[in-house]
Amino acid sequence: MTAPAHVSGAEATLPGEPPGQAAARATEAILADALEGQHRGVVVDSPPGAGKSTLVVRAARELAAAGHPLMVIAQTNAQVDDLVDRLATADPELPVGRLHSSEPRPYDPVLDRHPAVRTSAKPADLAGLDIVVSTAAKWAWVKPEEPWRHAIVDEAYQMRSDALLAVAGLFERALFVGDPGQLDPFSQVGADQWAGHAHDPSASAVSTLLGHNPGLPQHRLPVSWRLPASAAPLVSDAFYPYTPFRSGTGPGDRRLAFTGPPDGSPLDEVLDEAAREGWGLLELPAARTPRTDPEAVAAVARLVHRMLERGGVAHNERDTGSVGSPGVPLTAARIAVGTAHRDQAAAVRAALAELAGTSRGDGTGPDGDGTGPDGPAGPGGAAAVTVDTANRLQGREFDVTVILHPLSGRPDATEFHLETGRLCVLASRHRHACVVVCRAGVAELLDDHPATEPVQLGAVSRAPDGWEAHQSVLSHLARHAVPLG
Repeated sequence: MTAPAHVSGAEATLPGEPPGQAAARATEAILADALEGQHRGVVVDSPPGAGKSTLVVRAARELAAAGHPLMVIAQTNAQVDDLVDRLATADPELPVGRLHSSEPRPYDPVLDRHPAVRTSAKPADLAGLDIVVSTAAKWAWVKPEEPWRHAIVDEAYQMRSDALLAVAGLFERALFVGDPGQLDPFSQVGADQWAGHAHDPSASAVSTLLGHNPGLPQHRLPVSWRLPASAAPLVSDAFYPYTPFRSGTGPGDRRLAFTGPPDGSPLDEVLDEAAREGWGLLELPAARTPRTDPEAVAAVARLVHRMLERGGVAHNERDTGSVGSPGVPLTAARIAVGTAHRDQAAAVRAALAELAGTSRGDGTGPDGDGTGPDGPAGPGGAAAVTVDTANRLQGREFDVTVILHPLSGRPDATEFHLETGRLCVLASRHRHACVVVCRAGVAELLDDHPATEPVQLGAVSRAPDGWEAHQSVLSHLARHAVPLG
């Protein structure tokens, strides 16, 4: 692996500098390059929860206010709708265009509540607006009379270089913002024959951009406001060795507690460990299992159900009047389960629904368990918890996550399961705690299955080696392990 060029030293954290001050200084340096610099591109690396969307919104508003209409490129319709909503919320009078497809219901109806937002499938209808936002796929079909002076590319590391090539003629200068530790761009066809070449169409837009323009300014956001002090060091060291960051909070700034007493089970033991230390590992006996390992799936579902039964309460720096604050209840909406595969997610959903049905029928109260209309923790109960793959959880945030380790129970270590971005996404969605469910023996599995993929000369990766990252995470989790069975 070839290490990327180091980012600008402007974002280096000064000794004793408060996180807010470090983040503000980095943001000002980024905006100065984006608004006043002479380079055609500016690259910004953002760790999980560092305020990437906030930066994009602020940069767009400042460019528009300076008389520089711009186009904004995102990778999915959901990202586009979120950005338009954020822009309109931050400045209700700012004219923003949402360029969409001609399909039925092409955008989130929430945008209709913003009077200054104009939506259309025709670029001509949005001409003259300060900001126009759309997906890279939609922009590729636009043929303007003159190129935009400025553009912002959001989630630039998830954009393939061929997608960048399709829109590169639409703008003169661009701010590229993205997270180098997340999942690589998706390609439905093999691209090994181009690996390591400057024209690799499957490479990320940023790596191709920097490969052809190594002198472009590179910045990083140095603080994660999502990850707690217990998580940021591990995630930074394991997944961001070239762009390190720190947590915006310190030890003790956030607390997670359960109002219900523990019952002495391994489930409660690992939940209490995660509440205290930020991490917990529920370790099942070593075994080779089907991908939808019934015992692991059941353990994940029972963990979530027990978490809600015990009535978790989260205390953090957002609490009003932090001293003596009652905290915020840990509801189903603030919990997520992450998996590597869709069939694993489906199996967990089914297990949670079964537990929720059992809870409602146990006769302990008017609704089954006396805690509300739908089981533990009120509406929806455990069945209302978000359960999805790493791909679909990317960019989202929760108070607590429970993840099924990608290598749990596997007979081999494939490139898919070793991809650092997948484990990074799963391990970086939480504000308070993360509980990992995994069968024993993964460390040995990694040792027994060395890399078999051919080395691609000239290929540049901003992510660490998959074996190294997984071993680093496993080594840390071993300190918080609770055996099951």
